[in-house]
Amino acid sequence: MSLPLSILAQIQPAVADTVGIDSSLIPVAAEPPVVQELSVWQLCVEGGFVMIPLLVLSVIAVYIFIERAIVIRRAAREDSTFMQRIKDYIHDGELETAQNLCRQTNTPYARLISKGISRIGRPMNDVLVAIENTGNIEVANLGKGLPWLATTAAGAPMIGFLGTVIGMVEAFYNLASAGSGANIDVLAGGIYEALVTTVAGLVVGIIALFAYNYLVARINGVMNLLEGKTMEFMDLLNEPVK
Repeated sequence: MSLPLSILAQIQPAVADTVGIDSSLIPVAAEPPVVQELSVWQLCVEGGFVMIPLLVLSVIAVYIFIERAIVIRRAAREDSTFMQRIKDYIHDGELETAQNLCRQTNTPYARLISKGISRIGRPMNDVLVAIENTGNIEVANLGKGLPWLATTAAGAPMIGFLGTVIGMVEAFYNLASAGSGANIDVLAGGIYEALVTTVAGLVVGIIALFAYNYLVARINGVMNLLEGKTMEFMDLLNEPVK
């Protein structure tokens, strides 16, 4: 069992006096150096001015993700009785009532059906084209802001690397300026400060990439829903009236 260094340092002089040895000749075990812990805020400060654009990009990415996630979630809401009610209204010739139902539902697929109802009486190809054009507009509206996420996912790591290169240049410049007084501490301090921007850039980029892919997957789900409602509506128009 080993004794703590503080207790060992107190025992050594007493043992030396007992055996008649000069206690100054006995080496005293040194205390281990205390490693200073860095907080997240200190790391951000050490990163320098490059951390500012990374912070701006991260705030924008978080805002876009939350806002688009809410919009897409609302767009994906589905009323299981909607198409059956539309079918009954169309078969009864109550087109205006069907349009009112679409406006009350206020979802992308409801707006598609509303556009299709407004084209009833025209050739089927015209109805389908009108619905598809409306669907393209709806999908484009759902994807607003996603280019910012994609740009952040690709650009944040590059900005981090840029900050690292700038920091490395400053570190070696300080090392060269130190001349004969240069030591490893001058270089190591500059290097770890420079690498902070790389870490920050990678963190922001990875989060933005996952957020972008998640939203794209949700939009693809809404697109499948729109396609299903479109086919259901076109089949409804082709059904013989009983």
